[in-house]
Amino acid sequence: MRILGVSAFYHDSAAALIEDGTVVAAAQEERFTRKKHDDRFPENAIQYCLDEAGIELNDIDFVAFYDKPFLKFERLLETYLAFAPIGFRSFKMAIPVWLKEKLFQKDLLRKKFQAFDDTFDWQNKLLFSEHHQSHAASAFFPSPYEEAIVLTMDGVGEWATTSVAVGRGRELNMVREIHFPHSLGLLYSAFTYYTGFKVNSGEYKVMGLAPYGEPVYKDLILEKLMDVKEDGSFRLDQQYFNYCTGLTMTNAKFDALFGGPPRKAEEMLTQKHMDLAASVQAVTEEVVLRLTRSLADEYGISNLCLAGGVALNCVANGKVLRDKAFENVWVQPAAGDAGGALGAALNAYHLYQQQPRKLNGIMDGMKGSYLGPELPQAEIEERLAAAGAKFSVLGEDEVVGATADAMADGKAVGWYQGRMEFGPRALGGRSIIADPRSPEMQKTLNLRVKYRESFRPFAPSVLREDVADWFEIDSDSPYMLMVAPVVEKRRREMTDAEKALFGIEKLNVPRSDIPAVTHVDYSARIQTVHKETNPRYHALISAFKLDYKNAFELD
Repeated sequence: MRILGVSAFYHDSAAALIEDGTVVAAAQEERFTRKKHDDRFPENAIQYCLDEAGIELNDIDFVAFYDKPFLKFERLLETYLAFAPIGFRSFKMAIPVWLKEKLFQKDLLRKKFQAFDDTFDWQNKLLFSEHHQSHAASAFFPSPYEEAIVLTMDGVGEWATTSVAVGRGRELNMVREIHFPHSLGLLYSAFTYYTGFKVNSGEYKVMGLAPYGEPVYKDLILEKLMDVKEDGSFRLDQQYFNYCTGLTMTNAKFDALFGGPPRKAEEMLTQKHMDLAASVQAVTEEVVLRLTRSLADEYGISNLCLAGGVALNCVANGKVLRDKAFENVWVQPAAGDAGGALGAALNAYHLYQQQPRKLNGIMDGMKGSYLGPELPQAEIEERLAAAGAKFSVLGEDEVVGATADAMADGKAVGWYQGRMEFGPRALGGRSIIADPRSPEMQKTLNLRVKYRESFRPFAPSVLREDVADWFEIDSDSPYMLMVAPVVEKRRREMTDAEKALFGIEKLNVPRSDIPAVTHVDYSARIQTVHKETNPRYHALISAFKLDYKNAFELD
């Protein structure tokens, strides 16, 4: 049985194909259009999935869409009615779009699929899954667990912003929800907006900025903006927010509380912005830990799965793992809306068609998240020649050895091999790689290669068998979604003068044997590399490790 899952029309459009419950292919539309967070119908991603399986659309048994537009429209109407007459300007802008496009998405989807194949049986083959059910399915069904609690946290789906499900075998039952407008994801997005970054894409910048500040506003947030219960349930005071009825995330009362208007994107970051980032990060961690602890106590299940945009907060994830309320934690690598495409397909297979779930007993079902397209060697050479590039072709062992040597010589390398990653992280399929021992590498890559903010950290890829030798973690983190501290023996003690530095001044202080991937709080966002899912990347790191060991012994 083949099922195609689709997410579209909000952000991070994607398509995913499963066959008899096994993930065959998955990709985001942005990877083909080069439009970041592309929200359009994922025609390129769909065509890739079909091509990867060698089939046509009519060979698909079902197409599953990741949410239910009518329920979203109901939420829109009820929200504007609840706040009327405030928000009429926003309502006037939103309603024509809904009436023209979004409300009739079933008909829109039918037309889009018939463009692929005009005989497509949309009446019987097109299914819809609720948004959080799609997220939960994307987290539980590919996980390595027979039984798990599934916690989904994001901005908002139809109504749910936080949900809890219990997964057992092929069953996945939603048991609890927190509804809009009370949203941990929207709280974080409000501070993303207020600190001058773009909502729905800049949240990870706030997370990266947080270690440069102190959580001096944490108590103010918990006192004024939200009411958090001991079990992690919460409510937000809507007096301070504008997202229900306006065109911005925050309002004048929020500005007054935090002493000024939102930062403009072109303005310099100050210590205040770093402290705001640290504060909302601390609040997020507090809420998530209260939720996970209460769920572990209530259900007595040892495994936790995470999905939704908030699950991309790898700092919070790392703290959940180290908290040990749950013995095991697994995060869907495409935790945002892109992963909803996969979840919708898995829902259709296991819940709608009641098909059994099979664990492989070794790893999860995401195949390292290497689920995207792969270019044949001949086509790579053809494209390089057409671009006028000068290149040479090396054998497998030569490529690995030459790349390891180049990194040891202080060079940054564009590493392109195998299938593309599904999800927001580069995991050794489409990566920029370099020597983590270089104290200048982080700044060099940020400013001269990636052209982004200097404070943004880079992540270490480490052999799974070596991770505990470098970091305070000894479990799988294949998708770069866990943060852990560097072990004490690898750290460098800071001088008194260095400890006295504030904010971005901390950036250039080496903190460990691997300063290029050690953040200012001695943490790192870790990818454990597994021979089973990426043998070539594993071989490269092994070769670099040998170079490192030889250099260390020569020293």
